Amino acid sequence: MIEYRTLSPDEITPSLFRSFIRRQVVTDCRRKENGRWVIKSDPFVDDWGPAEYEVLVRCLVHTARTGGMVCGAFQDGRLKGFVSVEGTPSGSHSQYLDLSSIHVSQDLRGCGVGRELFSAAEQFAREHGAKKLYISAHSAVETQAFYHSMGCVEAEEYDPVHVKKEPCDCQLEYVL
Repeated sequence: MIEYRTLSPDEITPSLFRSFIRRQVVTDCRRKENGRWVIKSDPFVDDWGPAEYEVLVRCLVHTARTGGMVCGAFQDGRLKGFVSVEGTPSGSHSQYLDLSSIHVSQDLRGCGVGRELFSAAEQFAREHGAKKLYISAHSAVETQAFYHSMGCVEAEEYDPVHVKKEPCDCQLEYVL
């Protein structure tokens, strides 16, 4: 059984991620070239070490302290997934709230945890007056398949900060 709950800033520490497996083996990525989406071979392993978890913890604590939401998925008291939504609107009409992260531990992918976390993000954004979620999404084909299955499409407006930070990400939106 999976328990979903909002996390307070004090709960978000490196030890929270002790049972979380970020590892993702990527073979193909979705990229935009000359105005068209293509699938490109780009094999690599995406994994996080202690330095990446330290950065993640700082970001999630900041989100929780500045009006955003961090929700965790727990199995037997261990974190197995999380989602975060920033609390500050963005976009030309302040239509977006940024879904800044959503990750499911490798051992629970494909079990519906991501869908539940996405639903929590959707609910938070609606309750806070957003019209859309903005997602700067990893370009791995599997990651893109998840977002498309949730109803996400290419963003009408690209956030230049996200594009500069992660130029290979796919800029998506989800209409609430």
